[in-house]
Amino acid sequence: MLTLHRAGFVLPDPAGADPAPADSAVLVDGAVLVDGAVLVRGELVEAVGPFGELAAAHPGARVRDWGAAVLTPGLCNPYGHGLLERAYHPDPREGTGAEPVPGGLDAERDDVRCGASARRGLQRMLGFGVTAVAGPFERASVRTAVARSGLAALAPGGGTAAAEGPLDPLAVLPLAQAAHGRIAAGGRADFAVFACDGDVPAPLPGGCLATVLGGRLVYRRR
Repeated sequence: MLTLHRAGFVLPDPAGADPAPADSAVLVDGAVLVDGAVLVRGELVEAVGPFGELAAAHPGARVRDWGAAVLTPGLCNPYGHGLLERAYHPDPREGTGAEPVPGGLDAERDDVRCGASARRGLQRMLGFGVTAVAGPFERASVRTAVARSGLAALAPGGGTAAAEGPLDPLAVLPLAQAAHGRIAAGGRADFAVFACDGDVPAPLPGGCLATVLGGRLVYRRR
């Protein structure tokens, strides 16, 4: 089945993006599509381009219209080791809130509890547009949780685990550094949709509206 994801702005490759007002050319410096779309078939991207052209070429495609938002590649969280192996993500039934507890698993020997915490942490990452996470992942249950989540598991940058950081990469990193890869025909359909500030195609931290992982809509803000 074909699905057409439409957004006010589409940034296929944020590393080369040059934000511009919405009344500029449709394609800004080859980086920003105004009223753009991503066509998805199965788990892969079929095409990226202006919404009008793709809609006309594929009249039977299901359309998900995200309105005045910015669609970008999914994000990479470089703090996976600290967030999934050291921090504890509470179960809502515990009544202690949803924020991760730094170092909450440092002395934990129950691998089942660690795996359950990691699953909750990964689910929360999806709510921030994360589609890839960097390790290392030393606990077997955490490795299993990451593998089953569908997120891409990456080696740590520079060969060492990044320091502990937030669930939302955009809280501390610019989009060009936080984005994982690019959106291109033939590539895996991993991307996210964010609220943006008016006519500037820049995602707002904490503003994830939807996350698509392997072509599946795995998070949608209610």
